[in-house]
Amino acid sequence: MAGVSAIVITLNEAANIDACLESIAWTDEVIVVDSGSTDDTADRARAHGAKVIVREWPGYSAQKNFAASECRHDWILSVDADERVTPALASEIRSTLQAPGDTAGYRIPRVAWHLGRWIRTTDWYPDFQLRLYNRRLANWPARLVHESVHANGPVRYLRHELQHYAYRDISHHHDVMDRYTSLAARQMHEQGRRASMTDVWLHPPAAFLRNYVLKRGFTDGVPGLIISAMNAHYVFLKFAKLWELQRRP
Repeated sequence: MAGVSAIVITLNEAANIDACLESIAWTDEVIVVDSGSTDDTADRARAHGAKVIVREWPGYSAQKNFAASECRHDWILSVDADERVTPALASEIRSTLQAPGDTAGYRIPRVAWHLGRWIRTTDWYPDFQLRLYNRRLANWPARLVHESVHANGPVRYLRHELQHYAYRDISHHHDVMDRYTSLAARQMHEQGRRASMTDVWLHPPAAFLRNYVLKRGFTDGVPGLIISAMNAHYVFLKFAKLWELQRRP
């Protein structure tokens, strides 16, 4: 099997890092790049045998590209601290890399735990993420938020899920959403996108209908309703903040 290096970027992830690293202990190497945690994230990672590098924060993509550059192996498994690689996914990865051929990367379905259940409806599922890749054929292009791997070659799909413990509660969900929509608005503004009345007025309800009806959020009961509403609010905040940015001198 091709060697696999796992990378994790961290900042104050003491509550998550142990479970995360336990789930990737089967890999050949673990690199943790920490951007100055004030808790014991780095010490906990070292206790798991990870190589820990403390480095100032340059942005999501740059930090992940740096982490990959520090690895011994070309095949990189990128995992966030609030994610878990299940034994089934680990077994599938090992089996797949027996003969990857010309594949540049693999997309993994990600499932989120929120409001007391696994969410397999709304825009959240299946949340395919290109997280297993050959660094000679793929990297992380510069983006302010929602960074993703760009592959120069065939991309295939894995079957087993990557588990995501994204939010502690609704308040945490809202705080993260507020931060990410600011970054998303700034990114759109820098790319020349501008918000109109249509964007602010029509896109949010359309997002709610897509999540709650077309993506079957209604089958998840109250959690499905809340997540659909939060996803629509995310869209509203993103375009409202873009509108605000374009009005500034």
